[in-house]
Amino acid sequence: MVERIDSRPRSSTTTTAFVATLKRELILAYKRKHDVVNPFMFFLIVATLFPIGISPEPERLSLIAAGALWIAALLASLLAMDNLYRADYEDGSLEQMLLSPQPLYFMVLAKNIGHWLVSGLPVVLVSPLIAYMLSLPEGSYMTLFLTLLMGTPVLSLLGSIGVALTVGLGSRGLILAVITLPMSVPVLIAGTMAVTETQNGASLAGYLAIMGALLLGTLTLAPLASAAALRISVS
Repeated sequence: MVERIDSRPRSSTTTTAFVATLKRELILAYKRKHDVVNPFMFFLIVATLFPIGISPEPERLSLIAAGALWIAALLASLLAMDNLYRADYEDGSLEQMLLSPQPLYFMVLAKNIGHWLVSGLPVVLVSPLIAYMLSLPEGSYMTLFLTLLMGTPVLSLLGSIGVALTVGLGSRGLILAVITLPMSVPVLIAGTMAVTETQNGASLAGYLAIMGALLLGTLTLAPLASAAALRISVS
């Protein structure tokens, strides 16, 4: 009996597995529409509560608009995080992913990208409209959009670490927040300062460099940390 040897390059099979995992995440999100709607609606609700709770005066709203939008984006990301590995853990597909011969780094990265496309990208796209509602100066819309576009993937990647550490726990909402929020503070500060300082005439290039460095750092390290945390939690 002759054994069949897979002659395909390893990089080819890894790419195939990455694309298949990403496609699976998007298909599941399409079937579970509440996973898409809940974070988006939560972002809208939190952002619209600021004028009611503080003041509807445009002058005051313009001062807090950047921080309010970033806080709303952070809380919406935290709300969506719990769904990242929960269903896979419950139906056993997470264990199959851990046993896969493909590098777990790329499987985790594919899940994170799919999760951000579903829960983070809609928030980024609607942010200029909410910024207009909060009387953010018109010249800051592009800054807000760019920083959220670069910052929300960082929030998702950092949150993935906390979710991976707590995936086996029954009640993990508070623990997840305690783990994730401190790691997210630098992104929140950088994003808010970028919008605020560019209103005062500061250069956007430096802040975009900071956001880019945070994004590259988390893209490199966060999936590794999440993969290690998943192995610890599931074993």
